[in-house]
Amino acid sequence: MKDTGSLHLKVQEMCDCFATTDPLKEMSVVKDDADTQEAALKWLALAALHGVNNNAEKISITRSDDGNVTVTAKYRKTDLPSPGAEVAEKIIAAVAEIAHIEGDKGKTLLALGIRDSSIDLNVKLKTKDGGKKVTLKFPE
Repeated sequence: MKDTGSLHLKVQEMCDCFATTDPLKEMSVVKDDADTQEAALKWLALAALHGVNNNAEKISITRSDDGNVTVTAKYRKTDLPSPGAEVAEKIIAAVAEIAHIEGDKGKTLLALGIRDSSIDLNVKLKTKDGGKKVTLKFPE
């Protein structure tokens, strides 16, 4: 059995580390990181920070069966920077592991500590037409 708490802790640590940066700028370069597992956790932390900072309702990352990746936020029609296919696959796997979602779909509440506060994100994983989609829904 894998230690899933360590991934959660790493995401929280990265939230603290990147709390004063520009999340969108940092998100746009994670696809170039050599360590794709670390890049996936960094992207999750940056997405959470971006959502909190910009009052997002939800952020979704979708990887189709052909490897095409799109990232969208509910509050606007513009796509967010893509982490790339390899990092997206690791993001989806990390979310499933952190949230203990097994199989093709599931949803749960994820408490994420950021600095001296915390936020509860609704996390949803869905598989459709061979692709997978992870959605982080932010509280109102």
